[in-house]
Amino acid sequence: MKNSSIRTGKMVRLAILAAIIAVMAYTPIGYLRVATIEITFIMIPVAIAAIIVGPGGGAVAGGIFGLTSFMQCFGTSIFGTTLFGVNPLFTFILCMVPRILAGWLPGLAFNAVQKIWKNTTISVTAASFLAPVLNTILFVGALLLLFGSSDYIKGFGETTWAIIVLLVGINGIVEAVVGIVIGAAVSRALIHFIPEKRKGESGE
Repeated sequence: MKNSSIRTGKMVRLAILAAIIAVMAYTPIGYLRVATIEITFIMIPVAIAAIIVGPGGGAVAGGIFGLTSFMQCFGTSIFGTTLFGVNPLFTFILCMVPRILAGWLPGLAFNAVQKIWKNTTISVTAASFLAPVLNTILFVGALLLLFGSSDYIKGFGETTWAIIVLLVGINGIVEAVVGIVIGAAVSRALIHFIPEKRKGESGE
């Protein structure tokens, strides 16, 4: 009975966060677009899912983010639409795989740090920082791997390092700072209302 209640609680929390991701994806609060550069704040609810639901919840939330990101490629996002025109399959992989991993890995990190340090503040800060950073690194890495030879990506810089600096420098810093400030604060507050988290359950 207790386990059933815990599972139900996790599903409810995940459903709420999924709804938040959907709202953010289709309103201005989810993205900051400057020309072809897109800074996303949707990793915040993904990080929260990884922390308060667990690694699996983070992966699901990341997958939902990935789906909304892929839907942006049908005319909403200049960047995504252009990549879709180059290779639709690669674009789908690019939208999905990095986001799923960027939701799953911070959940594992939260559990690991919590076991080692036994300090919730440190744990949520680490996970909230890792989520946007991993999203940026994995996304840009996959972008270069899948589309690095395309004329569109080559147009971002004369060298691979120039492209990385342009895409990672701006996105990574802004997303990491916002993720730590908002994601860590919200997650830390929510944990107080989650019995199994207060008791130290890993959230697997």
